[in-house]
Amino acid sequence: MSKIIEVNNLSKVYDGRVILDDINFSINQGEIFVIVGGSGCGKSTLLRQLIGLEKPTNGDITVAGMDFVNARGKEKQKILRKYGVLFQFSGLFASMTIEENIALQLETYTDLGKEDIKELVRMKLAAVGLDGFQGHYPSEISGGMKKRAALARAMALDPDILFFDEPSSGLDPVTSASLDKLIKELNSSLGSTMVIVTHDLDSILSISDRIIMLDKSVKGIIAEGSPDELKAKKEMPKVFNFFNRIPE
Repeated sequence: MSKIIEVNNLSKVYDGRVILDDINFSINQGEIFVIVGGSGCGKSTLLRQLIGLEKPTNGDITVAGMDFVNARGKEKQKILRKYGVLFQFSGLFASMTIEENIALQLETYTDLGKEDIKELVRMKLAAVGLDGFQGHYPSEISGGMKKRAALARAMALDPDILFFDEPSSGLDPVTSASLDKLIKELNSSLGSTMVIVTHDLDSILSISDRIIMLDKSVKGIIAEGSPDELKAKKEMPKVFNFFNRIPE
């Protein structure tokens, strides 16, 4: 299986405080890769490095063989075109309709005409079960529908890699399970690589192919593997307890 993202010797320091210290991992093409860990372990910090919102203090991130950390201009744009990001609070523009939110991506980054954009928006919304909601504003739809609309926007440019920041945050268990099902279906049909930061154990166990667990005490990765492998890690109580819902 080919690697689409490789992280080598990555560290992140804020004002002299080490958050991530010399971590290494890779993400395979087409897999659902999940990043977990307790509060303050660096999950969100790691995601910000991966999507380019911040630059690591040290280390390298390679995306499809390209140096992401040092990329500039057109080279960086080429990498970012491979990305779609679903932010924790959906990030939809409240003053725009759902259609306009998604069309903005296509108007900014493609030369497509209005009718082609309109049809592409419809197709993306249909893929997430929201065809017919083009004219609605974010305030007029539910939290789960906002997540789906934001996912359609993240998919607008057919990215190779989709990033999710706490996708089930703020959702009830039924809506969360429905979103998980959609993520798995899209992964299967599109073949996109999916990188998900979450603390929702039900979600972690139902959708992930592979997981890394970060820990605040080591400022890095303490375990890596499939859900079944991590649930069976009795030799590592912190990992075993987390994946088996055992209070520490």
